[in-house]
Amino acid sequence: MSAERKTETIPEWKQTEVDDVVSFIEHYDSVGVVDLTGIPSRQLQAMRRDLHGTAELRVSRNTLLERAIAEVAAERGDGLDALTGFIAGQVGLVGTNDNPFALYQQLEASKTSAPINDGEVAPNDIVIPAGDTGVDPGPFVGELQTVGANARIDEGSIRVMEDSTVLEAGEVVSADLANVLSELDIEPKEVGLDLRGVFADGVLFEPADLEIDIEAYRSDVQAAAARGRNLAVNAEIFTTATLPPLLAKASGEAKSLGLQAAIEDPAVVPDLIGKADSQLRALAAQIDDEDALPDALQDAVSAEPAADGQDAEDEESADDEDVETDEAEDASGDDQDTEDSGAEDAGADASDAGEDASDEDDDGDGGDALGEMFG
Repeated sequence: MSAERKTETIPEWKQTEVDDVVSFIEHYDSVGVVDLTGIPSRQLQAMRRDLHGTAELRVSRNTLLERAIAEVAAERGDGLDALTGFIAGQVGLVGTNDNPFALYQQLEASKTSAPINDGEVAPNDIVIPAGDTGVDPGPFVGELQTVGANARIDEGSIRVMEDSTVLEAGEVVSADLANVLSELDIEPKEVGLDLRGVFADGVLFEPADLEIDIEAYRSDVQAAAARGRNLAVNAEIFTTATLPPLLAKASGEAKSLGLQAAIEDPAVVPDLIGKADSQLRALAAQIDDEDALPDALQDAVSAEPAADGQDAEDEESADDEDVETDEAEDASGDDQDTEDSGAEDAGADASDAGEDASDEDDDGDGGDALGEMFG
């Protein structure tokens, strides 16, 4: 009863505003609270234009925003009223149908640098960089030194000799420092919509949850996907992603098996012929007589003149040894019986006859084998 009485007693324009905010909240999948503190009206309008097409900014009185959020939360029962904890100071609502992470990245990217005023708190360390200030010699060099910058007149201009930290983060900006920074066109703060919290799909996200390295996150996901795919292939788990490499692997293994087992399959025959050709050429390279080979295989035999010369020397050495042996046998033959000498001669003749017969058999067999091998 009290809630209904409170709604009835508020002015009509306020109830209309609450209804509009309720429609705004219900229209978007993600709704967040943004901080508007310190943003000039002109820059705020520019930010609205930048958000057009992807997100929308809605500014109203804090009490009306809270009432609208409470009404939607009561209807949904999904915890949307947690956003009211971020409504304090100069705030507004931002709505989008994109995910909260994309919204946060967009708001951060839209921020611009701006000058800082007297009495504001430095958001980070304020540094005056080394270099020529472009200011003619005069009282400004004293102002720089007053705020803590290492400055002096050099070659007709005021120069800062080294990077000088003139204020640390969290400290209050003085009037002198604000004037010096303005003179040097140094804008040490960023102006933009700071997202305090966003509610999407029943989950409340804060900036710490949304501030992630997109590239590193994408790389981690890709690496995890690759490891998962590799595991599935090795475990032979059939999916649309693993089936092509599994089929390729199986095809390669089957072809290798067919080649090793010399299976005359149309897919293996070209490789078998290539393997046989390589083996034949390797065998032909072991044959010394090129004339015994077909023309197509003679290129596998390399001529070696040095080897032929060595063979001639070996033959001459063998002849010399035969002569010496004969002379020794003649000298010792005088002391031996003629029967022994005749027996030896007969044995030698038989041995020579056997060797000749053996040579003739070998020559015949070798010719036949080569004929069968090379046609």
